[in-house]
Amino acid sequence: MSNDPVPATSSQGATAPPSNADAALAERLRAHARRWPGEAEAAAQFLALLADPLDPFVRARLQGHFTASAWLIDRSGSRVLLTHHRKLGRWLQLGGHADGDRDLARVALKEAEEESGLSGLRVEAEPFDLDRHWIPERGEVPGHWHYDVRYVVRTGDDEAFVVSEESLDLAWREVDAIAADADADPSLRRMAHKWLRRG
Repeated sequence: MSNDPVPATSSQGATAPPSNADAALAERLRAHARRWPGEAEAAAQFLALLADPLDPFVRARLQGHFTASAWLIDRSGSRVLLTHHRKLGRWLQLGGHADGDRDLARVALKEAEEESGLSGLRVEAEPFDLDRHWIPERGEVPGHWHYDVRYVVRTGDDEAFVVSEESLDLAWREVDAIAADADADPSLRRMAHKWLRRG
């Protein structure tokens, strides 16, 4: 979920290269809209971004860009690993910028590994949740939209996490407690309810 300054090597006006990964993501976004009709409008916004000629996978595209995050679930399927995000000051799922990687499931897995220190993680190919949210201005980076594609990531045998520099803390939280917590981030509550219905 990092909101680091835009790398100097990125070009906001870069044209996105054609990609088989883009076609696969588009199909998965359409399938997501069919599976979760309540998110059809969000899926349409994400598809529109994907079709934009300016590369939506780089953070320099400040009209909006893709990010990916992980609904990192434990072996029992009852707990999710959350970060107390250092920059945003809220409990959220792990995740971050694509930084040019057009395989957002891979991005979600990489972010989960880097931010948790866990090994043996597995990511599901289909998106679990879509969330477009505003990131406020920070330093020289103006406010902008994140189009966050969330994936289910499952732990292996090891569930002993390591807190990275991006987090104030990490914690396993019961999914049903998140669903019932009126003070939790609204998108976390939505994912918790979706997970409970799914199981």
